[in-house]
Amino acid sequence: MNLLLEELRKQVEDCTRCPLHTSRTRAVFGEGDGPFMMVGEAPGRQEDIQGRPFVGQAGRLLNEILAEAGMERNHFFITNVVKCRPPNNRNPRPEEIEACRPYLDRQVEIIRPPAILSLGRFSGTVLLGRKRIITLRDYRRRVLKSIYGIPLIITYHPASVFRNPRLREHIVEDFRLFYRQFYSSFLDGPVPGSSG
Repeated sequence: MNLLLEELRKQVEDCTRCPLHTSRTRAVFGEGDGPFMMVGEAPGRQEDIQGRPFVGQAGRLLNEILAEAGMERNHFFITNVVKCRPPNNRNPRPEEIEACRPYLDRQVEIIRPPAILSLGRFSGTVLLGRKRIITLRDYRRRVLKSIYGIPLIITYHPASVFRNPRLREHIVEDFRLFYRQFYSSFLDGPVPGSSG
């Protein structure tokens, strides 16, 4: 991991900006070699235990969907908007998102991804700079511009499939859009905007 990210990781692990630090086992900074970024909402139980993003049931499904779309997990730096698990996996609160926001901003600044894949409405809300997204229907199947000026594709969070199995095909469709728009050029050579 690059030194700037390692320094930021230490800040996240020592963070006490919101009450979530009192109930966490471990902060979940994020991981992956990039060049792309994938941003979820918040860690779940397994993530809290292991200190790694998307390692529980939703993570296994994420890996399957990535493979189905022709992409590899290690080509993404995977993180969450909130770095500590909310109790009982409840939705992150606005003040928790706001407290963690500088960490996500800095991750994006350091990694400088050519494109971002957003998982879920909380992630989409933050990355678009909106106050709230009620439903993702209007944002899917489009390349949007994130608040960082970086191209963004938003899809459902993999965990939503456990409540509504039909959403899986929509997530795969969105991942394939990401593949066509950004990832396929990565396979052909250096990603535009990256060194090398």
